[in-house]
Amino acid sequence: MAIDNLQQDISRVCGTMPAIRTNPDKRRFLLIGSFSTPLIQQLFQNGKLPKDELEGKNEKYILQTIANPIEGVDEAVVIAGSDKRGTIYGIYELSKQLGVSPWYWWADVPVVQQQNVYIQPGVYTDGEPKVEYRGIFINDEWPCLGNWAREKFGGFNSKFYKQVFELVLRLKGNFMWPAMWGSAFYDDDPQNGVLANTMGIVMGTSHHEPMALAQQDWKRRGKGEWDYKHNATELRNFWTSGLERAKDWESVLTIGMRGDGDEPMGEGANIALLEKIVKEQRRIIEKTTGKEAKETPQVWALYKEVQDYYDKGMRVPDDVTLLLCDDNWGNVRKLPNLQEKPRSGGYGMYYHFDYVGAPRNSKWMNISYTTYLGANESDLRTRSSQIMGRQCR
Repeated sequence: MAIDNLQQDISRVCGTMPAIRTNPDKRRFLLIGSFSTPLIQQLFQNGKLPKDELEGKNEKYILQTIANPIEGVDEAVVIAGSDKRGTIYGIYELSKQLGVSPWYWWADVPVVQQQNVYIQPGVYTDGEPKVEYRGIFINDEWPCLGNWAREKFGGFNSKFYKQVFELVLRLKGNFMWPAMWGSAFYDDDPQNGVLANTMGIVMGTSHHEPMALAQQDWKRRGKGEWDYKHNATELRNFWTSGLERAKDWESVLTIGMRGDGDEPMGEGANIALLEKIVKEQRRIIEKTTGKEAKETPQVWALYKEVQDYYDKGMRVPDDVTLLLCDDNWGNVRKLPNLQEKPRSGGYGMYYHFDYVGAPRNSKWMNISYTTYLGANESDLRTRSSQIMGRQCR
């Protein structure tokens, strides 16, 4: 899909629709491929492309001009990625350099047409991402976004998410918590999960929706109370069904448990019970995937009352990412303790650009501080590459 979008972007800028071919038949052309692509491997072997710049790298691309790359070709612009997303990012970087904003669709940013476009000789890359998972959480989506999505696409379906996923990838993100007010991503449209996997988006679920399942999944087919102490068997079966559905797609699984509907658990909740829940969820992960639990990315969100459990001594396995949170109003409650041993799962940050709840509602305001936040987040990512962050909202 990214190649098709680049084709459209070139047409927007130049007024001409380029052809897409699997075998080059011109003296000059644009060659796009991932690390294992035969033509890219041939360029490695012939010393035309630096193999060590991509081998073993994560989501990295090289955009390079190469003279006489293969027999019969005078010159090529090569976009080579270390993996699928690396290649996608290289494609969208070229689109951006051509003058197509990542926001061309969502914000109607105009594209300036050009009579001629030139690519300077050399090599360009922006390296590997400093934060492993980078994305957004669509929340507080009704009535504005929800009504608009229903009118334009028929709801939060694959037609809607195609536009969202494209934006995330053009911004060099890779991660998503989907809309969940009355929605269930995998259940509402069976093509949602397929599309995310095809386009290269890693899916997760929000801080109170464990094991690749939405709150609405439980409301639609859950049996009994959302209470592990009194309904453990049904909850285990429910969690297994969610993982069975999503096990073949890239996911970051939320683990742990909060009360139904973004609320604290009941009075009987305690650290021992929550640790038991996490242990059981990881057992389900191992049984369903056939792999050790540590091989499946997981996140535990220290949101609201959950941080209190952590502060009182609750711990999860080292391979689980600890998702640190703000207080809903932009004040970060906890940062990693740099004196502690580094965790293999690292840390993330769940940060609110808006909030719906007492004592005030962001829907009542028409301003935000996202420009300032973006500048500071960029600085953080540059200097703190060892912090494995999950940008969620």
